Amino acid sequence: MPDQSSGQAEREQEQNPGSMTVWVAVVAVVLLLVLGVLGFWLEIYYRAAGRFGAGIPASGPFFLLFVLAAAGTALGLRRLGLTRKQLLSVYAIVLVGAPVTSYKVMGSMLVHATIQRYLGMTSNAQWQDTFLDMIPGWLAPSEWYAVEGFYHGLGATPWSVWWTPLAVWCSFLVALAVCSVCVVLLFQRQWITHERLSFPLAQIPLEMVVDSEPRNGRRHGRLAGVPLFWIGLAVSFGLTALETLSRYVPAIPAVPLGPVRLMEWRRVGPLAGLDEINLVLWPWLTAIAYLIPKDLSFSCWFFWYVRLGLHVIAIAAGATPQRPAFHWVSEFPAPLFQGTGALMAIAVLAIWSARPHLKRAVRIAFSRESGRADADEPIPYRWTLIALTVCFGWMVYLCWLEGCRVGVGVVLIALILTYYMTWVRLRAETGLGFLPYPLFLHQSIVVPLGAGVFKPRDLIMIHAAHWAYHSGGDTLDVVPGNALESMKVADVAGIRKRGLMLAMAVGFMLTVVIGAYVTLTGVYRYGLYNIGAGTADTHELNVYSTDLHQRFMNPSSTDAPGTVAMGIGALVTFLLGAMRLRFWWWPFHPIGYLASNTWVMYMYSTPFIVGWLAKTLVVRYGGLRLFRRTVPLAIGFIAGDLLNEVLWGAVTLVTGVPFKPGRTW
Repeated sequence: MPDQSSGQAEREQEQNPGSMTVWVAVVAVVLLLVLGVLGFWLEIYYRAAGRFGAGIPASGPFFLLFVLAAAGTALGLRRLGLTRKQLLSVYAIVLVGAPVTSYKVMGSMLVHATIQRYLGMTSNAQWQDTFLDMIPGWLAPSEWYAVEGFYHGLGATPWSVWWTPLAVWCSFLVALAVCSVCVVLLFQRQWITHERLSFPLAQIPLEMVVDSEPRNGRRHGRLAGVPLFWIGLAVSFGLTALETLSRYVPAIPAVPLGPVRLMEWRRVGPLAGLDEINLVLWPWLTAIAYLIPKDLSFSCWFFWYVRLGLHVIAIAAGATPQRPAFHWVSEFPAPLFQGTGALMAIAVLAIWSARPHLKRAVRIAFSRESGRADADEPIPYRWTLIALTVCFGWMVYLCWLEGCRVGVGVVLIALILTYYMTWVRLRAETGLGFLPYPLFLHQSIVVPLGAGVFKPRDLIMIHAAHWAYHSGGDTLDVVPGNALESMKVADVAGIRKRGLMLAMAVGFMLTVVIGAYVTLTGVYRYGLYNIGAGTADTHELNVYSTDLHQRFMNPSSTDAPGTVAMGIGALVTFLLGAMRLRFWWWPFHPIGYLASNTWVMYMYSTPFIVGWLAKTLVVRYGGLRLFRRTVPLAIGFIAGDLLNEVLWGAVTLVTGVPFKPGRTW
């Protein structure tokens, strides 16, 4: 596991200054252009890759880093090779910009900008009278041919009717990204230096790329020669590629990595609380469970079985049997409501633990020391706070222009940033950033307050921004997460953060332009309902016809059981956090409790058991020394899975048939 002191980083920086060069910028821009085009075809047109540009970690940036490092390793390309710092700088720039041209970011934003008018124009008169007339003309194209063409194909893109809506939504996207990254920049010193979080996913590029021996006074970055890394990569790639191929060609034998259903869900009786039992042996997820702290991996699967036990008790007491993984209602045990309370509590704990650092940052920002005391920060604290305030105000202003009340706009944007900050913290500490949010953000607002307190235009804006918060780990929240990972990589590799941050900002703005052009042009040419994104995610497209229309017609009051469950989740999280701080032997991690109350844990529990057990045995019989030696093996497992996704993406592009790996991320 890479771990360099600040003194070592400074010496490396003196020996190899200037990791940000024109050549680095050119390479990053070219790669962003390539990913922008590939992102549309793989994630929107074919819907074959779920994490090519976004995802945790993203396979596209990883593959490009792998190729560049391999080019530096090849004897004939060494003169063109970049140094390790430069390779990691390119990776960081691409990592932050790549998520933009994906269905869950740019694609979903454009869908949510048009779906309101599309459903309003194609629904009954009552819908139109209560809904369609409330949408401002600048929020989305109002001409029917432009709206219909987006979903059914038009050929040419009607740019004349899109300039204003596109400017509004792209400015909202940029402002939200800047705000969330500014929040991360305020916390990054606390999390990287003071708390020394583990950053499991940052180990992937750091372990994979190393500097060569100096030749003619020059080093170049190359792939690591650690045998265990390559063994892990080969095993993982071989197993996952063969398993994926076997799903399409059943005659080819393969090791079933899962999910293999061992027991069906029983719909009646207390045993319905056990859910279906699946055997899942995904190498990447087992590796994540191996890399994170033992108490966390233990808590994830332990609390999952506690959750199943609570469902058994509830059904035995007379509750209606429901699948524990998809228990959406607020009846006991209301797991997703508990998880939402836990998420909010973890946000509070993160802010509370960072309060000395945040006070210092604010003091420096408003003092004459600004620019000197924070010279080692990616951006001076003063400018960070200014950018945060301006962008936050701009988003609230757009909400107000739409007709949303200012207070509702402030709460909406603040909660989105809270969700993002918590998700980024989870990813930095544990690598569990791939977990989705327990409840959608608008549900966490409506449950304690009720939909009746909101005006129709409030609800329109809340749902129009649904693209920004409808999931965790593949929407815009990956941008601040990737930015923090890049800061950690820069900290370990000795890369100058200010130049890197500027390059990442320019690259991100470039991909917003590329993403808007490529996505709109492609969707209007083929029609959303005629491509993979439209056929695979119809439920996302019709969110307004069910959720928004219901809240219009039947405004709800406070959901008391759901509110109580959220409070219980917060209290349990605070208790687990307090016990963990007070007793070193305390085995239960509050983040494990949150993870168990998301819907994905019915698939993830087995890999966490395997990863926890493997790490327990390694540490018990070989100590930390053996564990550190086996870290490259675990990282190789993750790398092999990412290469498998790239392989099937390439097969999709060549054959025109969408191939998906056999696991979900």
